[in-house]
Amino acid sequence: MSADTLQQSIEHFFAAGPAAAGDKDALAAFHQLRDALEAGTLRSAEPHSAYATGWRVNAWVKRGILLGFRLGELEEMNGKHPDGGSILSFVDKATYPARRFTAAQGIRIVPGGSSVRSGAHLAKGVVMMPPAYVNVGAFVDEGTMIDSHALVGSCAQIGKRVHLSAAAQIGGVLEPVNASPVIIEDDVLVGGNTGVYEGTIVRSRAVLAAGVILTRGTPVYDLPNNTILKATQETPLIIPSGAVVVAGSRAITTSPGKDLGLSVYTPIIVKYRDEKTDLSTTLEDLLR
Repeated sequence: MSADTLQQSIEHFFAAGPAAAGDKDALAAFHQLRDALEAGTLRSAEPHSAYATGWRVNAWVKRGILLGFRLGELEEMNGKHPDGGSILSFVDKATYPARRFTAAQGIRIVPGGSSVRSGAHLAKGVVMMPPAYVNVGAFVDEGTMIDSHALVGSCAQIGKRVHLSAAAQIGGVLEPVNASPVIIEDDVLVGGNTGVYEGTIVRSRAVLAAGVILTRGTPVYDLPNNTILKATQETPLIIPSGAVVVAGSRAITTSPGKDLGLSVYTPIIVKYRDEKTDLSTTLEDLLR
């Protein structure tokens, strides 16, 4: 089935609502969609120069993912010990079991509680340290490291050679279907305990220091350029290429906060990536 035909089928069965449940043709179309997502030949969002953000959201793909939840029934999913005994027990939609990997795929899943949901793409050279999780519709490109306790949310797009440090949270955006997911472009370093949510785009080679939180409503103070970066109605928050972002604060200028000497959190771009910043990130290659 071609991509155009698959899109028509997904749109048709999604529009059918609950009536699609139990339809073998609907399930077959969904399985083709899921297989293409895992292979990376189909994405919920993809680079596209014709769009202001540089990315196009494929809303029909998101509808196909939602269709999978509608078609699936709850099923016991038990992991088996080599001696035949059950060691893990899960209950989830039958349409979204955990993925299994082989050494030939060149993806390193270190033992210890990590899981990749079916319908997510991990490219060759990806490393997952335990425990970590990648949700359906996510795309993780070559050479990326997902460190322990990190999350890649549904439909999130992660570029090449990205490091998601320990406890980094990359939010997913499955609904509304037209909304842009979180996008982390190539060669980005995401520090520990960071959170990137609500469709934020982090451009290539940016560095997010530990503890940085980015949301649609978060203003980012760009000190080198003396400007404030914000989301608009048309575009999400976008962190520029090479920006080095740290967690900061700004004073409250109105009472009673001002009188109490209070401040609020704000991310700050303190510099743009240079040779010294690159030297501090060479540890990434050693960890692989």
